[in-house]
Amino acid sequence: MAESGDRVSLTASGLSIGDTLVPLLAGSVHYWRLERRDWRACLTALRRTGFRLVDVYVPWSVHEQDAGRFDFGTTDPRLAVADFLHLAHELELYAIVRPGPHINAELTCFGIPERVIWDPFCQAKSARGNPVVLPALPLMFPVPSYASQAYIDEAVRWLTAVARELAPLCHPHGPIVLSQIDNEGALYFRDGPFDQDYHPDAIALYRGLLRDKYTTLDALARAYQLTDLRFADIEPPHRFEAERIADLPRYLDWLEAQEELVAAALRRFAKALEEGGVQLPTSHNFPLAHETTPLDLARVGGAVEVVGYDYYYRAGATQRAEVARRTSELALYGATRGVPAFACEMGAGFPPFFPPLSERDSAFTVLCALAYGLKGFNAYMAVERDRWIGAPIDMHGRMRTFADFWRRLNAAIERTGLHRLRRRVPVRLLVPRIERRLARLLHAFGSASPALLAVMGHGVRERCFEQELDLGHPLVLDAEAFARAFEEALEARGIPFACCDDGDLEALRSDARWIVCATSGILSRGLTDTLSTAAAAGVKVTLGPHETRFDSEMRPMDPPRALELLTAIDPARIDRAVARAVETQNLPSLACDPEGIHATVHEDESGRPRVLFAINASDRDVVARITIDVDARWEDVLDAGSADSELGTLEVRLLPWTVRMLART
Repeated sequence: MAESGDRVSLTASGLSIGDTLVPLLAGSVHYWRLERRDWRACLTALRRTGFRLVDVYVPWSVHEQDAGRFDFGTTDPRLAVADFLHLAHELELYAIVRPGPHINAELTCFGIPERVIWDPFCQAKSARGNPVVLPALPLMFPVPSYASQAYIDEAVRWLTAVARELAPLCHPHGPIVLSQIDNEGALYFRDGPFDQDYHPDAIALYRGLLRDKYTTLDALARAYQLTDLRFADIEPPHRFEAERIADLPRYLDWLEAQEELVAAALRRFAKALEEGGVQLPTSHNFPLAHETTPLDLARVGGAVEVVGYDYYYRAGATQRAEVARRTSELALYGATRGVPAFACEMGAGFPPFFPPLSERDSAFTVLCALAYGLKGFNAYMAVERDRWIGAPIDMHGRMRTFADFWRRLNAAIERTGLHRLRRRVPVRLLVPRIERRLARLLHAFGSASPALLAVMGHGVRERCFEQELDLGHPLVLDAEAFARAFEEALEARGIPFACCDDGDLEALRSDARWIVCATSGILSRGLTDTLSTAAAAGVKVTLGPHETRFDSEMRPMDPPRALELLTAIDPARIDRAVARAVETQNLPSLACDPEGIHATVHEDESGRPRVLFAINASDRDVVARITIDVDARWEDVLDAGSADSELGTLEVRLLPWTVRMLART
């Protein structure tokens, strides 16, 4: 057991390692894809680029020779992961290890051995009992079931074996300070509501969830408006056939069961690593458009300590808005939990079968994410390898021109202490978890992943059924339009806000002055009580565009009387509501001119502005005017130049699709 001074713990700013705060500035290197003679040069280049940690996948399928027999360098010297990590330790790098069992990494079958992939007992099942196949490059394959006990047993055997190899290298004896559990647990991108998982073990988990939730058959029968039900043989729905609001509970319970089976598997995997001796903080990463998948931030956050997001975006206005939504949610969650808002994968290059991402795209994305509250990132990939294009360091450790950007960025973060600063967000733009479930439920494109359509830029209006049931208005569509209208009105006035759901009620209330809740008219009683309590404590709470009529189990509910109701999706009325809130709630503003320019400010513990980001997501070369209530000199910490804010205004030139990071001198 490590002494208290040697322990690794998490803070909102990064990792506390002994008495040292280490920002999470990591870069991915795949040792097994490199010649062993190049390891030192690649790790040395990583350190010179300013990264503090090396991020290391440990692929099951690569190390397994036969069932239960693994090669960690005995036969193939490139597989000596312990030697690679010893070298990282020698070069004063910390390490994040990611042993899966699922790693993706553009490996065929995502790093899971083919004998497991083709085992019928391990495979996820469709509603007809067939294997669920992912059409991935270079070879489509049947995906495993997160609920299958056969698959979990195989995965635990692997994790136990790899833990024995990694445990002696955990801090303080070696460089490992963080371990990731699995990878992008969105049901292998076969995440439609009725796409999977009808594996017998998944159905058993679903029935267990119903038993825990409803306790008695009478309660279940009332919720489902059915008779002659038994927990032991109730079947999950195979398609959406609801005609009334009262029909929804059985569908929503099925979606919740999908969320729980992923979280339950992550808990099993984490336990296997811990029992094998890897007793360190854990993480898990969410892919793009995670809100359309069964990944629930609060639920997965109960299985691992750090939930991180993946970022692969082009530079542009739509992408900036999406980065702002996701990162503000992650930053709020992290600040409340006392863990860093971390990008487990921050794109540096791209796989050859994805749309290309330029160096400008990657720079724009990481700076936007930092602007909206990200505290650390893992540059994926930092070092080139097969099935990847555009990494800043090549496979022999030679630094490309793109490495200079990452070197300057890492140095700027360390010099300004950005990871220790805080972006105040007094406004919460709340889309309850039930709205996200309803959006999944009403997905209109069958087995095509809702996440895929979201990544393509389609919102619920483009990808969801316009179902009204007996509400008299479309589910989901109005709520999203309401949220987007408020988002635009807040950004037009430069008012900082964080997107969130109601999975963490403490994060929702913490430091909030105004909560705007987008709802189709269905709210959980717990959320309703939280909003009423916040309003009684002086927080402004606005609901819309529909009055609350049902709770989360579709039981009629009286609308809360103490909360403001705004029923119109009218930009003019919403703008007036924002203007009133600015006055009554004393909301800060960082207004920008011309339109389309955005800015964020980050403060130290005393509330003094220290770092400002100016964002141009357009194709125009502009001189931006930013309203900031401080007169000071601001230095561009990435590029040469400085600017003065005088009489409450800062003027800076912004090239197309760029972000400037300015530090107060």
